[in-house]
Amino acid sequence: MAGSGMPESGVAGSGAGMAASRDRPISGADATARLAMLQQRAGGMLGAFVLDTTDGAHFGLNADRRFPHCSTFKLSLAAMLLHRIDKGLIDGDAILPYGPEALMSVSPVTTRHVDDGGLPAIMLARAAVVTSDNAAANLLLRRLGGPAALTAFWRGMGDAISRLDAYEPELNRIPAGTQENSTTPAAMAATLARLATGDVLSPASRATLRDWMAAANTGTRRIRAGLPAGFHAGDKTGTSLYPDASAHYIDIAIAEPEDHAPVAITAYYDTGVVQSDIDPADETVLAEVGRIAAAWLSARMERSR
Repeated sequence: MAGSGMPESGVAGSGAGMAASRDRPISGADATARLAMLQQRAGGMLGAFVLDTTDGAHFGLNADRRFPHCSTFKLSLAAMLLHRIDKGLIDGDAILPYGPEALMSVSPVTTRHVDDGGLPAIMLARAAVVTSDNAAANLLLRRLGGPAALTAFWRGMGDAISRLDAYEPELNRIPAGTQENSTTPAAMAATLARLATGDVLSPASRATLRDWMAAANTGTRRIRAGLPAGFHAGDKTGTSLYPDASAHYIDIAIAEPEDHAPVAITAYYDTGVVQSDIDPADETVLAEVGRIAAAWLSARMERSR
């Protein structure tokens, strides 16, 4: 998160938090129409994509439009560390040294341990996902080769769209006339599916990443808030509140209902207005994306029975 220096909203917990009521099942066409109506009601620009990893079925809105990553890049960053651990290229227990000069807003874990002089890489990765710790993300990103290395990691798994070009907090902006620090809802949903269900990571590392997503304490009022009971879900949020730019609310999630493969859900909301504080109404836009995704998946599951 950047801009206000406030932590992204939510309370600690896993799964869907306070589960939403279950909507009637809907088709892909109806789901897309509901996203369009949601965008119209909200008043900003909504990008969303929902991908069923069972067979690749999907729906979305503004799926190929570019949006900033904001703090959602931290999920892929943590996955890159786990990937290198799997390959024996790095020791996850290796200490990455840092001092007070590395700290910045929204750095709860690194601030708490600053007197220790450093933290293990694996602990920094967890902090970046679970608490969205900005200093942890920068320390890890530098250790792993910087923004270009993360972009190369995406390319290596087949994501030709996503890119990172800066560190926190500059990465929260897409400089005018460029595609820097951006992705699309469709591209990130596919990447999320590869990380959570594909062979990019070992089974143990996939489980670790999903455990961190489930433990994340920043997104319980976003996509997860729209999922009904019975879904095991985890996510990574992003928020940008700059005094001279439109506020962005982002969430990328993996949701797995009982008796079905995981579904990747990405939601990017550009409010079109400047904000100094998180607006719960704008987080509700992302929760509604989760609700629409669950209703679409319910229809698919009913047809398969």
